Amino acid sequence: MNLPESVATAMSPLFERLPLEAAMPDLVVSRPAEGEVLALAQGAVGDPAIQANPALAAGIWLFVDDLDRSHAISQEMPDATGSFWHGIMHRREGDFSNSHYWFRKAGVHPAMAGMEAYDAHAFIDAVSQRGNAPDLVALQRREWAALFAWCAGQSS
Repeated sequence: MNLPESVATAMSPLFERLPLEAAMPDLVVSRPAEGEVLALAQGAVGDPAIQANPALAAGIWLFVDDLDRSHAISQEMPDATGSFWHGIMHRREGDFSNSHYWFRKAGVHPAMAGMEAYDAHAFIDAVSQRGNAPDLVALQRREWAALFAWCAGQSS
């Protein structure tokens, strides 16, 4: 993932402990991460490079499955990016109709331009029908990485 140096540095301890390939293993979350992972996420969110961009904090909390903290941030962001993080959060809590609402509100997000054949609404429907299918978990990780990197690029 191509991140500005300050964001990459802030995220390094978390990514070392929880690489993207291991993060967000469940499409619908039952509980947030605990212990060291949660502490590393808190450290990243407290870094000045992250504090300057609330969208990154919303993404970090999703990365460690802390939907409540992500929700608190994304619902205060009145733009398409906030709506997009908000839509992901509701999909991950299993509230698929609310997720559809937020993705409609977000519209086509520029972060998803590089994801071939990405359709947020089709993704929600697939999650509701197929559960934790490996291809959907992989798509969730690519979606997160694309939006997180785009948000990081906006703050540099």
